[in-house]
Amino acid sequence: MTIQQIKQRFGIIGNSPGLNRAIDIAVQVAPTDLTVLISGESGTGKEMFPQIIHQLSPKKHNSYIAVNCGAIPEGTIDSELFGHEKGSFTGAVKSRKGYFEEADQGTIFLDEVGELPLSTQVRLLRVLETGEFIKVGSSQVMKTDVRVIAATNINLLQAIQNGKFREDLYYRLNTVPIIIPPLRHRKEDIHLIFRKFAQDFSEKYRMPPIRLQDDAVKLLENFPWKGNVRQLKNITEQISVIEGNRHISAETLIKYLPESVSNLPVIYGSSVNKEDFANEREILYKILFDMRNEINELKTIIQEVSKLSGGTASDSADIFTKRDKNINHPNFISDSEKFINHINDNNKFHKDKTLIEDTEEIIEESLSLKDKEIELIKKALGKYKGKRKYAAEELGISERTLYRKLKEYNITT
Repeated sequence: MTIQQIKQRFGIIGNSPGLNRAIDIAVQVAPTDLTVLISGESGTGKEMFPQIIHQLSPKKHNSYIAVNCGAIPEGTIDSELFGHEKGSFTGAVKSRKGYFEEADQGTIFLDEVGELPLSTQVRLLRVLETGEFIKVGSSQVMKTDVRVIAATNINLLQAIQNGKFREDLYYRLNTVPIIIPPLRHRKEDIHLIFRKFAQDFSEKYRMPPIRLQDDAVKLLENFPWKGNVRQLKNITEQISVIEGNRHISAETLIKYLPESVSNLPVIYGSSVNKEDFANEREILYKILFDMRNEINELKTIIQEVSKLSGGTASDSADIFTKRDKNINHPNFISDSEKFINHINDNNKFHKDKTLIEDTEEIIEESLSLKDKEIELIKKALGKYKGKRKYAAEELGISERTLYRKLKEYNITT
């Protein structure tokens, strides 16, 4: 069976070299019993390749079971995969077969295998090495003849270094590796896939299919697609349902694309909010620490100047000149100039301690996080003439976070 026939049978679209290479490996390894590890980003279509391997293998008439390891709670994963005996744990009211027993003589696909707990990885390793397993709550060794195909969207070598995945299991799974390229590396396939999805949604919703203008095609092909084929399908469906004009321009298409890679995907949750807050806090802390160092530097200079007996403005200026190479704060420079000018007017500075106190009051600024945050936001908005997108990039935060801060502090643009 040719690669083109494989694509037609399993609904695979694209002609990129990386995709063709992955299909070719799947076809070659199918007649064997070798374990296969499929790697690729989320949304690239990894689930299609275990089906290709199974359907072209001698086991095609037997069971094919797909298991999402990341969707099964850690406390029940062993029972799901290997079965359990009656009474082996609370709620085990009867014996149950596991997936490895059900898939005997067939194929089992372990999706997101990197999410398996370490204890379960030990059991899986034994199955791969000897074909043996033990049910939860049993002492009887059982045999199974099952073809194992695994998939992951994480870097398992990095997981091994972090102690999250067993190295011996990795090499047992990775007998034959198949790497699915991300959509951004298949630019020549993006428009083909879009047209296929557009036709499917046209039939589903009984409306004319959408078509892309040339500028929209270029935009589509150059977008990074962090969500890969799944993200492309989602956006195609949105446009198919919402847009009345069936000829889509780049101006229309860009409204459906996230503004930047850093905003893909938008996830709602406490972890994201904490990360945004941490980034903002680090920026503010850095600014405050720099200001504190500048203020301490200025105080040191004032103390040195105050010790000058009958010092002139030029003496003071020399000290400032030596010091201010490391001081870039505009307020500091401005106040320093005022200070030197005052010495020119009154050469008795060292006797007038109230002047020093006044100067310190000028230099001292509010160290309130809220005040500095408002000040920075206003400066960024002023620099980019109210354009929130560029202001957010300058501040190092997301546009969504900036919008929230504007509402919180009642800042108008």
